[in-house]
Amino acid sequence: MVDSHLGNPGRVAATPLPLALVVSAGCYLLLLFVGNSLLNDGDTYLHIALGDWMIAHHAVPHVDTFSATMAGKPWISSEWLAQVLFAEAYSLAGWSGVVMLSAAAIASALGLLTRYLLDKLPIGPALVLSAGAFVLASPHMLARPHALALPVMVAWIAGLMRALDGRQAPPFALLPLMTLWANLHGGFTFGIFFIAPMALEAVWAAEPSKRFRIGMDWCGFALAAIVAACITPYGPESILVTLRILGLGEALGLIGEWQPQSFSKLNAFVVCLWLGIGFTIYRGLTLPPIRILVLLGLVYMAFEHARNSELLGLVAPLVIAAPLASHLGRPEAESFDWRGTLGIGPLGLILALGGMSLAMAHLINYRPSSLVTPTRAVAAIKATGKTHIFNSYDFGDYLIAAGLAPFIDGRTELYGEAFFMRHHRAENLYDMNAFLEVLHDNHIDVTLLRPGTPAVGLLDRLKNWKRLYGDDFAVVHERTGPPSQELDQLQ
Repeated sequence: MVDSHLGNPGRVAATPLPLALVVSAGCYLLLLFVGNSLLNDGDTYLHIALGDWMIAHHAVPHVDTFSATMAGKPWISSEWLAQVLFAEAYSLAGWSGVVMLSAAAIASALGLLTRYLLDKLPIGPALVLSAGAFVLASPHMLARPHALALPVMVAWIAGLMRALDGRQAPPFALLPLMTLWANLHGGFTFGIFFIAPMALEAVWAAEPSKRFRIGMDWCGFALAAIVAACITPYGPESILVTLRILGLGEALGLIGEWQPQSFSKLNAFVVCLWLGIGFTIYRGLTLPPIRILVLLGLVYMAFEHARNSELLGLVAPLVIAAPLASHLGRPEAESFDWRGTLGIGPLGLILALGGMSLAMAHLINYRPSSLVTPTRAVAAIKATGKTHIFNSYDFGDYLIAAGLAPFIDGRTELYGEAFFMRHHRAENLYDMNAFLEVLHDNHIDVTLLRPGTPAVGLLDRLKNWKRLYGDDFAVVHERTGPPSQELDQLQ
């Protein structure tokens, strides 16, 4: 439907859509091959557990019922639909199902990006940009709700860019994408925000006599998009979750994916950035002023938080495609006859991918990393029968999946900056008394901590605590005596 806004109907028929399918299929197979890397985040446990809870209760949560410290506190799961999908995938095919679902979503996003770029650019530049997008997004390719939202994000941004390049207001047919996005992942707020610079450029580029009408059209679409984003079980409250996350202050900087981009050594982000800058200087590429600001904004976001490199990779090519096409020129028609190359049709390709998926599910033992799966340590805790647990942040999600109430887990917006920082300072013994107060005030009788954590060394020295279990990934201590006068018991 959005193809009608390209302003060149003849081009659509010649668009090499099959090549985009091949790119998507190749990406999917690659992700299946490295599927265990998609499971390297403890949040996956949390999302499946939440999805199971929603399926069992036929409802979405409005208060916390999982932690020991925030039970009953108002909390919403703005990613509820993705969590249900993950739970269903796991129920259907175990970890293989979770990997296949995530890989399919990520591959679809790359396929949609390639499809859009091939409408604008020759095959070579389009594939280079798609490859760059994959590289930049790869560190954050995980089996989490944002992965399922990626194809929706690409389709939404592409729809806005098509409307802008076609000098028209975005079609209201795009709005269901916003509703879907708002139920999959909190990143939908970026999609709403992105309307503003596109509207500004549309007004800027319009003839003076048409600017007011065009501005009103884009404003009307923006208001409709906000309404569409509120069609969730929580209404407009889902929008506020993003503000709560971004308002975590000091706590946000302690979470790996929210930390700034590292330039301490050469990495994929640095290489892609330098190649992009080098190409721009060498070829003298120019962009409209608003798109320069948008591109700089995306680069800044990627600098500020490492997780935003996927936005730079997937959104920036959509923003620069039309100006780049004007700079490079584009052929009348380019196509890729993959039928003659692969010897199969679309249905055959899908069936082949299905067969390969089943084969890889049998050949590869998909399972989350031991770094986020302290199975034996948690078994040791369960054997004690004790339930007042003080745990490292990374283990909270697995505890929920294992049926235990954690002290803290990955829902940082639930706990807030003050609680998160108190936990961080206690675990790392910024103040020894503060750590002992946390144990005392919360009636902690067992701990689950990472080896090397300063608190582990202290617990090893306290007479009323004993090390119950330890391996390369987790250490368990059990209280064996009353909490009184713990400082006096230091050896």
